Amino acid sequence: MTAFVCALGGYLAGSIPFALLVSRVMRLPDPRTYGSGNIGATNVLRSGSRMAALLTVVGDAGKGWAAVLVARAFDVDATDLAIVGVAAFVGHCFPVWLRFRGGKGVATAGGVLIAFDWRVGLVTVAAWLLVAVATRYSSLGAIVAALVAPAAAWWLLGPGPMLYAVAAMSLVLIARHHANIAKLARGQESRIGERKTQSPTAS
Repeated sequence: MTAFVCALGGYLAGSIPFALLVSRVMRLPDPRTYGSGNIGATNVLRSGSRMAALLTVVGDAGKGWAAVLVARAFDVDATDLAIVGVAAFVGHCFPVWLRFRGGKGVATAGGVLIAFDWRVGLVTVAAWLLVAVATRYSSLGAIVAALVAPAAAWWLLGPGPMLYAVAAMSLVLIARHHANIAKLARGQESRIGERKTQSPTAS
């Protein structure tokens, strides 16, 4: 029963669509109608509003972080804590409110990792930032970070529920970037800050 409550609570927290909420408050277009159609900060940035993108990152990361911290406040065990984190990530990727069409989960996963262990979160976020800044490819940064995260969790935390949760999120995150991987291979991937006004594509 505890595991179910943790999974439900984490999922509902993760399913809050901050990209849509921020866009509506700031009177910006629905992010599902331009660029990649993704409800993530990278696509929101294509609206031309850096503040909206920043608020989306903070909201998406914050909901993953908060879900785990609330569960920890109730003194749940490591397994249930891992369930909450994964559920929050899944909630962002597959929100029931948006017919299960959500974001790719990068920021939410980052928030979950920081709440799991700040060292694992810091290493993972640093990997994303390093690659994203150097190449201006957010997707490449996310993919590299997804590969770094399980290694960091294994090194710093060792085998256990947290490691398995991190590995599961990393696999899903990489899978959700399959179209981006193909575009990177073809040299057609969009860089951070490029604006797109046409109908949503797979990027």
